Amino acid sequence: MTRGGIQSGNGAAQRFAAFISYSHADAAIAAKLQRKLEQYRLPRHVAALHPEQSADIGRIFRDREDLAAAPSLTDAIRDALAAAEALIVICSPDARSSHWVSQEIELFRKLHPDRPVLAALVRGEPGEAFPPVLTEGGLEPLAADLRPEADGWSLGFLKIVAGIAGVPLDTLIQRDAQRRVRRVMWITAGALTAMLAMGIMTTLAISARNEAARQRAEAEGLVEYLITDLGSKLDGVGRLDVMDDVNARALRYYDDQTSGSLTADSLNRRARILHAVGEIDIKRGDFAAASRRLNMANAITSDLVKADPDNAEHRFANAQSVYWLGRIAVHQDSFDAARKYWNNYLNEARALARLQPNTARSFEEMGYAHGNLCELEFDQSSDAAKAEPDCVKSLALMEKAARSDPRNPKTILALANRQGWMADIFEVQGKLPKAVAQRHAEAATVEQLIARDPLNIEYIERANLPAIGLISLYLEQGDIRAAEAVLTPAITRIDAAIKRADDNPGLRIERLRLAYYHGEIDRKQGRNWRRRAAQSAELARQVEAQFGSGLRQRTTAFDAIKRQDGN
Repeated sequence: MTRGGIQSGNGAAQRFAAFISYSHADAAIAAKLQRKLEQYRLPRHVAALHPEQSADIGRIFRDREDLAAAPSLTDAIRDALAAAEALIVICSPDARSSHWVSQEIELFRKLHPDRPVLAALVRGEPGEAFPPVLTEGGLEPLAADLRPEADGWSLGFLKIVAGIAGVPLDTLIQRDAQRRVRRVMWITAGALTAMLAMGIMTTLAISARNEAARQRAEAEGLVEYLITDLGSKLDGVGRLDVMDDVNARALRYYDDQTSGSLTADSLNRRARILHAVGEIDIKRGDFAAASRRLNMANAITSDLVKADPDNAEHRFANAQSVYWLGRIAVHQDSFDAARKYWNNYLNEARALARLQPNTARSFEEMGYAHGNLCELEFDQSSDAAKAEPDCVKSLALMEKAARSDPRNPKTILALANRQGWMADIFEVQGKLPKAVAQRHAEAATVEQLIARDPLNIEYIERANLPAIGLISLYLEQGDIRAAEAVLTPAITRIDAAIKRADDNPGLRIERLRLAYYHGEIDRKQGRNWRRRAAQSAELARQVEAQFGSGLRQRTTAFDAIKRQDGN
């Protein structure tokens, strides 16, 4: 090794574009930042202004091995700092308290007083996240706030690139925007090509009666692809304007045809597409657009039912239309309108049951209909007694559906959901033994699915719901031993699943909920529960560091653990 750089295999001194200093708790973010920086290429016209450097950012140094046992910074770390053109400090409460991070900042400034020190804030406010040595003497580091509520990852990352490369930030932002637009345009080009292929297939279909039916089915299937698979891709790059254009083009396929040319099956398919588009609108929070789509679908399915009231498929489609209109009403707190729609859904489910008696689908639709009314009453009034009759009917119907189609996972999961709702009803009413019995029934139902597919992560995550419910009920009854008997195997199962799928945020959330109850049981048993609470809080911080503080699946487990740790 040389003091000016790290000796490479061919004898040349290895230099680094930047050295990343971070605490162990922020290792995942540091690794991600290193990977992204080493993959990034400067825009061609920007790189041309700096002929002394290539378009690549260059090598980034990141190392944390063997520091825990070392009395001071290792020679490798010292040499890497000497060879670094810039220092990036991952700032968080953990970094602020890290002895090693402070030492690395001090040594880098001593070796390179004129080179940039870049602060990347990932957790906490600056006052609780910046190491004191970073701002001592009034020094203000170049800061990039990677927190979702601030710069976010994209803009914060570009600030770091600009600081390392010494180029204008505005230029990089413009280049990044152009790259995103090009990506979306490629996707859009694929959509338009698919639309053209759809038109060609439809034209060819006219040449023969039998061929027409097949070609129409293929064309309409392609329309569904545009709304579903392609739609999710456009959603992923944040181009809702392009998504709206694709939706409009797909629906125009039907609008350009006279209503008389569309068969009942084609109209039914168009209604399904409108359902899918309306569901996407609801997810975006655009309830006005969703209402327009779903009212169009309802008009189609209502006409189909009027024209052929004994057609089970038309009844089923109309049931979906009124269900989604009811769901919009719930989102808008229009509970009277929701009740009207969902009573209509119940009527359609009854009609389907008359047309297809004693079938799994009929039982399911009736079960869903009564379940909707149960949830509506419970959520609106919190009156368990009023909600209970529909909940009881829904559960009985889902039990029939499961007996009729015992190999259908969707049906089994629907049954488990109804059992969970009944447990909630009983618990609110203070009927704790009945609530416990329902939680056991729910757990047994999910275990059926796990027995068929033991490695299915979705089933294992779902199995934690009745486990948590039972633990809570047992603690409420003062039966700590029973609560612990449920907790221990639940933790074992979740931990084993996390080893197989350590990137699954849902599993991590369920593990946090178990950690909270572990602390509660220790507290009630007189054990060292404060240590357990502190461990749970650290686990919560690790989950947030790995998956981000804006987890969609974030639950009250985070806040409960923080309260527990603070008591």
